[in-house]
Amino acid sequence: MKASWEKIEKNLGVLTVEVEPEKVNTALDKAFKKVVAKVTVPGFRKGKVPRAIFEKRYGVESLYQDALDILLPESYFEAVRETGIEPIDLPDIEVEQFGKGQELKFTAKVQVKPEVKLGQYKGLEVEEQEVTVTSEEIDAELKRLQQRHAELVVVDEGAAQMGDVTVIDFEGFLDGQPFEGGKAEKFQLELGSGSFIPGFEDQIVGMELGDEKDIEVTFPEDYHSEQLKGKKAVFKVKLHDIKRKNLPEIDDEFAKDVSEFDTLEQFKQDIEKRLREQKEQEQKRAKESAVVEKAAANAELEIPPVMIDQEINRMLQDFGNRLRMQGMNLDLYYQYSGQTEEKLKEQWRGEAENRVRNTLVLEAIAAAENIEASEKDVQSELENMASIYQRPADELRSILEKNGNLESLKNDLAIRKTIDFLVEHSKSVSNAAQPR
Repeated sequence: MKASWEKIEKNLGVLTVEVEPEKVNTALDKAFKKVVAKVTVPGFRKGKVPRAIFEKRYGVESLYQDALDILLPESYFEAVRETGIEPIDLPDIEVEQFGKGQELKFTAKVQVKPEVKLGQYKGLEVEEQEVTVTSEEIDAELKRLQQRHAELVVVDEGAAQMGDVTVIDFEGFLDGQPFEGGKAEKFQLELGSGSFIPGFEDQIVGMELGDEKDIEVTFPEDYHSEQLKGKKAVFKVKLHDIKRKNLPEIDDEFAKDVSEFDTLEQFKQDIEKRLREQKEQEQKRAKESAVVEKAAANAELEIPPVMIDQEINRMLQDFGNRLRMQGMNLDLYYQYSGQTEEKLKEQWRGEAENRVRNTLVLEAIAAAENIEASEKDVQSELENMASIYQRPADELRSILEKNGNLESLKNDLAIRKTIDFLVEHSKSVSNAAQPR
């Protein structure tokens, strides 16, 4: 097979391909085996019609489309590998010659990844703050744990207070008419949690057991439901139960109950260590993000719109998967949020373009610095995945190879190594040293 690539403009070019007559004839043989199984000719059993009789009756041309369906994809991908181009979209193929005993000649108009002209990517200055954990942050974590381990005690008399857990019935009305999704019975609501629209929880404070009350609120202008945003509503509320938190003392006994430590001081030291590690990880991610953004900003490239659209579709698919994990789907999300697929995609366009730009620049840096994922890198990642999914690493490798995703894993690992390279070759600038 012969293949050549000619660039027309920017990231658009033409792939010219010639395939040997032998491969054409082999494809016609395969096409005949497929077609003859469905053909009925008087005097012959189904699938047993001789090739010569079939061609005399129907013509060899009747096999051409099936043969092309077999031969074109494999020839196109072989030509892509041979020329080393990286298509970003489906090709526009035009067959110029095809016939029994002849060469297959076709052209494919293809969009490929854009060229990236790298700017400075080594020695980039990145702000870095000293990681510190304050006593206030440690106390805040202790109070969070105190709230989490509080005992709920039923209140027999008295009024509801902020911080109480209440059990209520409610029904919402717009202009005197109930609206969908605005009703619930024996609903458990923690006052002060911010679970409901502003003003609702505040008005339950002061209610006593058995009280009924009309609560007037206004839905925020940015509320997810088009029907309700900015509207005034009345909720008829009945208070059934009040449960008050009995907070444990923060002392050595508390430390023993909620941790593996014997004293509060030991527990505080562990909290400080965990908060520090968390902050260090956050700073590491922030530094990686900053250095990638700077390297991308210094590069010159023109991103084809199709790559942005593809990234938006990936983002939509990921979002749909996350919704399904929460027992929801995109259709329900659109219904309750008042969003549409078109609006959502448009909101993500800027982020998608940024993602594509960063990826293209990282790939260009990897190529310039000969950064690749080694077999050791791949095996290490497979072992990490094996520990997460509780499946043997060899089995995961086999699955990835079968699905054609092992190369994607290698590319992802190369990108990670490239980010590490950028961080390693960056210059940290203390935030305190920056001019105000």
